[in-house]
Amino acid sequence: MTPADYRLVAAAICGIALSIVLIIRGRLHPFVGLLCGAFAVGLLAGLPMEETAKAVEKGAGAILGGTGLVVALGLGLGAMLQLSDGAGGLARSALRLSGPRGAPWASLVTAIVIGLPLFFETGLVLLLPIVASAAAALPSGRNGDAAKLQLMLPALAGLSVVHALVPPHPGPLLAVDALGANLGLTLVYGLLVGIPTAIIAGPLLARFTAPGVKLSPPLLEPAKVEAPTPPVGRALAAILLPVVLIAAGQAVALLPPDLAAKMHWLGLVSHPVSALLVATLAALPLLFGRRMLDAGIQRTIWNEAMFPAGGVLLAIGAGGALKQVLVSAGLSDMLVRLAAGGAISPLLLAWSVSVCIRLATGSATVATITTAGMMKGLAAASGVAPEWMVLAIGAGSLFFSHVNDPGFWLVKSYLGTDMPGTFKTWSIMETVIAVIGLLLVLLGSSIL
Repeated sequence: MTPADYRLVAAAICGIALSIVLIIRGRLHPFVGLLCGAFAVGLLAGLPMEETAKAVEKGAGAILGGTGLVVALGLGLGAMLQLSDGAGGLARSALRLSGPRGAPWASLVTAIVIGLPLFFETGLVLLLPIVASAAAALPSGRNGDAAKLQLMLPALAGLSVVHALVPPHPGPLLAVDALGANLGLTLVYGLLVGIPTAIIAGPLLARFTAPGVKLSPPLLEPAKVEAPTPPVGRALAAILLPVVLIAAGQAVALLPPDLAAKMHWLGLVSHPVSALLVATLAALPLLFGRRMLDAGIQRTIWNEAMFPAGGVLLAIGAGGALKQVLVSAGLSDMLVRLAAGGAISPLLLAWSVSVCIRLATGSATVATITTAGMMKGLAAASGVAPEWMVLAIGAGSLFFSHVNDPGFWLVKSYLGTDMPGTFKTWSIMETVIAVIGLLLVLLGSSIL
C-alpha cells in the first residue's frame, strides 16, 4: 500500500467514526450523521469540496431514484398485511397446524414466507405479537419465558435472513443492481444459503440462548383497523405475488426464443417496482374485499406506510452518498488492487467491509448499499460471480446488531427482554447468521 492508500483508509475510518459519534452521542438522525461523514471522507481524502458535493448528490440520487419506489411500495404492502390481519391469520394457522412440538419450525417457515415482500420492521410488527400469544397458549409446563423465546427467535431469524439475502428487499436489490448480478439467480442462491442459515440461527440456536432470559410485557403493540381477517389463501397470494412475478420474468430468458417472444409481457411486470405495484394494487381487494375503498381504511394504510418512509429513504440516501464519496476518493480501486495481490478472498473482503460498516452505522441496508458500490470494480476484476458477492455483502450486513441499530431497540421492545437478554438472544443470533451465511456463500461459490 502507498502513502496515498493509507491516507484514504484513514479518511474512511475518520469519516465513518464521525458518523457514529454524531448518531450515537449527538443523537442526530442517521441521514445527517452519514452526510457529515461523507463530506468528512471527501475532505480528508483530498477531494475538492465541489467534487465531494457532486459525489454526495450523485450517490443519494442514484439510490433514491429506484429504491424510493421499492421502499414506498413495500411499506404499503406491509401496512395492508398488518392492518387487515392477513399475515396474522396466516401465522396463527401455521402455528395451530404445527402443534407445540413443531411450533418453532412453523414460526421460522411463516417468517420466511411473510418476510419475502416485507421490510424487517414490518414483519417484526406483524409476527412477534402473534407468536408471543401462541407461546402463552402452550400446554402447562411449556409456557415459560424460554418456551416463548424459542418461538419468537426463529421468527426473527427468518425475517433477518430474507431481509439481507433475498430480493426484492431493498438491500439485496440494490446490491444486485450495483454489481450487475442476475436477479433470478441471486433469489435462488439467497434461498439456498438463507434457509439452512435460518434453521441453524433460529430453532437450533434458540435452544441454547433462550434459557435464563427473563421477559417483561412488550412495550409496543401493532395498529389495527376494524375489518374481517381475510382467508389464508388470499393473504398468501398477496405475499407471494411480487416474488412470483419477479421469478417469472427471469424465467422467460430461459425459454426458446419464439415462446419467449410470446411471453414478453411478463417482462413488463417482473421489474421489482412494477411487481410491487401490481402486488400492492392486487392486495387491496384480496385483503379488504368490498371495504378496499373505505376512506378510513385507505387513510390508515397510507399513513402507516408513508410515515416511516421518509426516515428510511433519507437514511439510505445518505448511505448512498457516503458510498459514492468513498468510490470517488478511490477506495474501490484500492480494494481491487488489494484483492488482485491475492492477499484476501474477494468474497471475504466484501463480507468484512460490510461487517465494518454495519458495526459503524447500525444499518444493514446502509452497509449493503455502501459496500456494494465499493465492490463493483472488485467483482468485475476478480472473476467471482456477482450473485455470490451480493450474498456475502448481505450476510456481513447483519453482523452483531447493537445499540446503534434501531432494530436492536425495536426487537428489545417487542420481545420484552432487558439489555443483557437482548444481546444474548438477538445480537448473538445476528452474528451467527452473518458467519454461517459467509461459510455457505464460500461453499456455494466453490461448487456452483
